[in-house]
Amino acid sequence: MSKLITRRSVMAAGAAGLAGTVTTLPLSMVRLAFGGTREDFTFTYISDSHIQQIKGASFVRNWDMGLKRAVAEANLIIPESDFVMFGGDLAQLGKREELDHGAEMLSHLKSKLHAVMGEHDYYLDLGEYWSKLYGPQWYSFDHKGVHFVVLNSILTTDEWTFHRWPTAERRMQEMAGLDNPNGSPFMVGEKQRKWLADDLAKVSKDTPLIVFSHSPLQKIYKGWNFWTDDAEQVQALLQPFKSVNVIYGHVHQIQYNQIGNIAFNSVMATAWPWPYPDSYAQAGAQVPVLTVPMNRADPFFERDATGWQLIDVNSGRITARYQLWDNQERVVGFDRKQGKPVDKAYQEPSRRKTAQTHY
Repeated sequence: MSKLITRRSVMAAGAAGLAGTVTTLPLSMVRLAFGGTREDFTFTYISDSHIQQIKGASFVRNWDMGLKRAVAEANLIIPESDFVMFGGDLAQLGKREELDHGAEMLSHLKSKLHAVMGEHDYYLDLGEYWSKLYGPQWYSFDHKGVHFVVLNSILTTDEWTFHRWPTAERRMQEMAGLDNPNGSPFMVGEKQRKWLADDLAKVSKDTPLIVFSHSPLQKIYKGWNFWTDDAEQVQALLQPFKSVNVIYGHVHQIQYNQIGNIAFNSVMATAWPWPYPDSYAQAGAQVPVLTVPMNRADPFFERDATGWQLIDVNSGRITARYQLWDNQERVVGFDRKQGKPVDKAYQEPSRRKTAQTHY
């Protein structure tokens, strides 16, 4: 079932030319033609499935079900999204069995698939098998007047990658740990930044940019690896452009931010929400001020605040429509008056649900 959004309600919500609602299955999207020089379009974003092998043909069922559900629901969108982006961490420990199992599920998508590499896909064999499945670790493409850039933002130092660990398996396990002092902040790296500069030199500064990375191209919180060491250097390459959107996974929660002319939007995971509210850890999580936490009432329900995103590209600025499986849907879009992304409905602390405190 779907409902038509009127022009007045869409404009009030800040959408310039494209709107979609997802109520009950099958999913529908209603395209509204307001005119303009650039064609509006949508794409679907699925991320952080963390497919994990138990033994042989046995995999963690909950993670499998999350990815299968996202693929099935993405295929029901009418009209079909222009493409699907997978945002990284397809596998949990980077094994071929996990990557193959995840790739088989993604193969059922009807739309063209693009992919970002996550650290869980990379640090076992340094991306060798992932690259056989999905191609280059960084690349760009153009679509309907928008320039898209895909970065590998989860690289780190040669000392950490090549010299510190006795085996590749140990390296992978250390990078996969949460709140792990042996982890390492990510980076794009000099070689890739040079490629990015050369790529952007061919693009008009009036062309909207959408940049996909796995880690945030920001410095949010180092202890959780919500951090990219050379974020400022990457941002400097993006700042000259009139309209820039960075979309990233990795954080398993909704985040949005504005730095100069660059709007940042995170995407959710299909595996689990993280970090949980304070009531889960029984200790302060120290989430940065920029993060508006998930409106998540029950941190002990494994599907609360997981899902996928339908992203509208409206005149170069994105509106992220978060399809939460067991919570209220969320819409984060760029507010031109405020000059930054805002949550369309869930914004003030007085409107948030307090996390339950049972243990």
